[in-house]
Amino acid sequence: MDTKELLKKVRKIEIKTRRLSDHIFGGEYHSTFKGRGMTFSEVRQYQFGDDVRNIDWNVTARYSEPYVKVFEEERELTMMLMVDVSGSELFGTSDQFKNEVVTEIAATLAFSATQNNDKIGLILFSDKIELYIPPKKGRSHVLRIIRELIEFEPESKKTNYAEALKFLQNVMKKKAIVFVLSDFIADDYHQTMKIVSGKHDVTGIRIYDKREEDIPNLGMVQMEDEETGELMLVNTSSKTVRRNYAKFYQEKVNYYKESFNKAGAGTIDCRVDESYVKKLLGYFKRRG
Repeated sequence: MDTKELLKKVRKIEIKTRRLSDHIFGGEYHSTFKGRGMTFSEVRQYQFGDDVRNIDWNVTARYSEPYVKVFEEERELTMMLMVDVSGSELFGTSDQFKNEVVTEIAATLAFSATQNNDKIGLILFSDKIELYIPPKKGRSHVLRIIRELIEFEPESKKTNYAEALKFLQNVMKKKAIVFVLSDFIADDYHQTMKIVSGKHDVTGIRIYDKREEDIPNLGMVQMEDEETGELMLVNTSSKTVRRNYAKFYQEKVNYYKESFNKAGAGTIDCRVDESYVKKLLGYFKRRG
């Protein structure tokens, strides 16, 4: 992809996702993810409706009229976006590939964090850490994240969630808001998720295509495993083949939900042909 085309794509995503974060998600994000507490800001004259418990009696006595202490939320939060860039994210049968939806969701979350003056970091992972961008503030930083999400080419097509979660635990010493974006067609990360979720506020966002849930009856079809590159001839007219695949897929979905729920983490399911806006907004409202 040449520079001109890349900038055009970045700009298109910025316009769409910034509008969403400005008008829909900014306030919801702020109320969902609280700061570390309240810190003293100033003293001002008492106004009707102020909480009498906030009256500063020393200042009130000095000026012979009521004054109250004003407190502000101490935010300085950090959002970490953990994005699966393995081969399975390049799948799509509708208008968009899964990785395109991932990019839009990640950009929307990043701009929501920016609107609240929070830091944003990025981890791109396969079965290893492909890229790490330390948390920073600002629009230009978010645009860099979007550029990487659009054009980054991973070295590996496989997936290892436990490895990515361990890396997060090592680089993030303080509590962070963590969004893991993937199709979660893997397992063996239950224990690591439990450890990470004990320290961080974690949410898994599962992005999937309806055609992944079951195999249609199309006769003999050559298929390629996106993560291994292996080609195989599959008899999709076989009920046993279709049933076994559906069972395999559902087991992976159940593992994802069970692992996150038992760890106290949140989950969101987004199908590529459905509105991720409604899913995110509903999740924020339930948590807020």
